[in-house]
Amino acid sequence: MRSLLSRFDAFLAPAPEPARVAWLKDWTYAHRGLHAPGGAVENSPAAFRAAIAAGLGIECDIQRSRDHAAMVYHDWDFARLHGDTGTGAAHDATEWRALRYAYGDEGPIALSDLLEMVAGQVPLLIEIKSRRGYDVHRSCKSVNAALAGYAGRHGVMSFDPRVSRWFYRHEPTRLRGLVMREDAYGHTQRAWQRHAALWVARPDFIAYHVKALPNRFAASLRARGVPLLTWTVDSPSARETAKAHADGSIAEGAGLG
Repeated sequence: MRSLLSRFDAFLAPAPEPARVAWLKDWTYAHRGLHAPGGAVENSPAAFRAAIAAGLGIECDIQRSRDHAAMVYHDWDFARLHGDTGTGAAHDATEWRALRYAYGDEGPIALSDLLEMVAGQVPLLIEIKSRRGYDVHRSCKSVNAALAGYAGRHGVMSFDPRVSRWFYRHEPTRLRGLVMREDAYGHTQRAWQRHAALWVARPDFIAYHVKALPNRFAASLRARGVPLLTWTVDSPSARETAKAHADGSIAEGAGLG
């Protein structure tokens, strides 16, 4: 059965052209930028500046504002980082930018702002957030519009396989990734779900939960030439797992070494 599934994987989700994805393996990516308690806030301009200064790639998250701007932010609401009861989808980009983090004088920025800041200095992994019933295709369009003309190295990824599928169909020149986990919080706990997500997504790379490594499924993809990144590498032991079983790490804190 495993052999049959592997054959279907190879047929329906073929490995990418090696030269196209080789750069993914050359970097460590700062998870939500280079942030720390009492220091730069996750996904903030300060965290991104720190990552650039440290020579790290950047992983960031995308939510969508009421006026369909791609905003660099992880949560669906503002409670955790701003103590505000509002939701991102209820505010336009101007209102998002007016917010301030609990400390410092900065607030959320749009993807277009981040691209202007990075300007190709380091690569970007852009994770589009999604959930049940959400119009994630609208987010794909917003991200794609922001990236128009951007020449720096970047990849777009999501837990939702529809994101990678959208870029495969509408903008196949962009690198596209599928984020996967197998624990109680994931959507791919069972083997058939992992294979189904892969077949829908047709990704150029995989970003796999470090706590699920090593495993046969991830190893088989890597052996076929699909770059395997892993997240969130946040301890020395996780860093060792990443070195042994992945091609690159999305890391923070002690996982950065």
